[in-house]
Amino acid sequence: DEPTDAEKKRLALSYLMEAWEDAADAGVDLEILAHVGLFRAFADLVDIYGEDAVAELVETLPERIRAFEFSRPRVVQ
Repeated sequence: DEPTDAEKKRLALSYLMEAWEDAADAGVDLEILAHVGLFRAFADLVDIYGEDAVAELVETLPERIRAFEFSRPRVVQ
């Protein structure tokens, strides 16, 4: 059986998280990882959808960021 999109997304996230942690453990700064990750993601999206579609997507990011869509829960101690 072909995995569902949700299963593929979970698997992809698992691979990315593992590689991210490996790079961080090897001394790569999180800021550098984030910039490289964004570059790769945008480059792949441009290859798939084209510059105009990705530019339109990016225009939605400020309001999505301000709406905490990409924020991780913070634990206050």
